[in-house]
Amino acid sequence: MKKKVYRNTAAFKLLAWGSFALFVILILIGLYTLKEPLMVKGYYLMGTVGVISSAFTIAKVTRDDQEDDERYNEMFRAVKQEDTEK
Repeated sequence: MKKKVYRNTAAFKLLAWGSFALFVILILIGLYTLKEPLMVKGYYLMGTVGVISSAFTIAKVTRDDQEDDERYNEMFRAVKQEDTEK
């Protein structure tokens, strides 16, 4: 039975999520202490949430494209190898 191998270590995952949480907290503190009307704070918060969700989406799409390319290349190599064996 094959053992499942993870690409990232637990320390790297902790660093990634920890830095994400830290910067979200810093943004929220900055918005809370901002001396502007609530409408301006809401605008900045909405923009920040949009940028964060877009970053996650871009990362997922990029990863999926890379995995699809790898899968396609493996299939192409298998088909090419079958053709050369005939």
